[in-house]
Amino acid sequence: MKCLVLSVISISLLALHSAAFPHLSADAIQGLLKRDSASKACPLGHSADHKQTKRAVGFDPVAQRVSTTGRHAFVPPNFAAGDKRGPCPGLNALANHGYLPHNGIAPATTIIKAVIEAYGMALDLATFLAIYGTVFNGDSLSLTPGYSIGGPASLGGILGGLGILRTPSGLSGSHNNYEGDTSATRGDLYLTGNNDLLQIDQFQQYYDSLLEDTPAPQQYSALFRFRQSRFNHSIENNPYFFFPQFAGVLVTPAGYAFPPAMMANKSAEYPDGYLDKETFKSFFAVTGQPGNFKYTPGHERIPDNFYKRAPGNEYSIPAFLLDVLHFATQDPRLLSVGGNTGTPSSFTGIDVTALTRGVFNGATLSQGDNLQCFIYQLIQSEAPGMLTGVYEDLTAALGPLVENLQRNKQGLGCPRGEDRGV
Repeated sequence: MKCLVLSVISISLLALHSAAFPHLSADAIQGLLKRDSASKACPLGHSADHKQTKRAVGFDPVAQRVSTTGRHAFVPPNFAAGDKRGPCPGLNALANHGYLPHNGIAPATTIIKAVIEAYGMALDLATFLAIYGTVFNGDSLSLTPGYSIGGPASLGGILGGLGILRTPSGLSGSHNNYEGDTSATRGDLYLTGNNDLLQIDQFQQYYDSLLEDTPAPQQYSALFRFRQSRFNHSIENNPYFFFPQFAGVLVTPAGYAFPPAMMANKSAEYPDGYLDKETFKSFFAVTGQPGNFKYTPGHERIPDNFYKRAPGNEYSIPAFLLDVLHFATQDPRLLSVGGNTGTPSSFTGIDVTALTRGVFNGATLSQGDNLQCFIYQLIQSEAPGMLTGVYEDLTAALGPLVENLQRNKQGLGCPRGEDRGV
């Protein structure tokens, strides 16, 4: 678990280096990667051509086959009956195939099990995302904590915990705490007025960027220019563009990394996966041909004859962070934290020294355990403000998240000053 947190912290805190346009040079990022990779418990390798240091990946057609028949046959949502679908195509597909409740409201434990079973996501990444989504966009006080993968749902069932003061937002209402600007296939909320629905022009750009007959890791590498153009578009067009440390630096990249990593079909020929364009369309509820695509909201579908990641090669936080850093070493702005200030191209970053009252600064974040300590401090200090008016007892509501942070904080030499909060 320390490896998990170390990885998350490393990427998050690099983002807070300067005040003008907070970014690190590629050399600085590489230096931290070298320090992290020195730990045998947390191997994070990186090279310019995105060749991951790992054991050979095999292919087991029995263990990796994902069922799309029987109880996992595709059933589209019934929005009139209240089914929920949201900004995450992977979760939408799981609900359409019965891996999640069809109504789109699921306990966190069910979400964890589903993404492992259908996509080969590792337990560390699955648990972290489920806990965060539950605390910020669901109900962590319920006897079966969980959240809606779409919009708000009526209180009751998993969303019926005592002490919750309003209907949880669900992922559709998670802008800037879970979902963020510069998404791969969803528009900036301010520009489009909706962060749920796929934008055909963005999907077309992603589609056009996918290399054919190419292993998934190389397909991901080829998405860099698309990722960079989306970031530039938000800065240049969205006067209220905001890029926070979690929804921006850590979650937005998932829209670019997750499809090649977990939607790419595995085979003996492509044990690391190959994301062919028909599979890509299926997972994003798109039909038709380039220039004439049609999007049917909520109809995301796992294609037949789909094979997930191999056992032992699950997509973990270290693997995800490696993907994030692969793009950030080419354009360190992608680790920036801040936003535009009411006009396009007015990006202003965060001053770490002021934010932490002098406990940390750009020069000390890479020393000792400061990276880990700072991100713990940031999450714990920001969470109460973000959840004000949602829970009657914030201490109880934040319990699962705080417990996770404290468990991973044990043994770290955090400055005493961090207890002051920010």
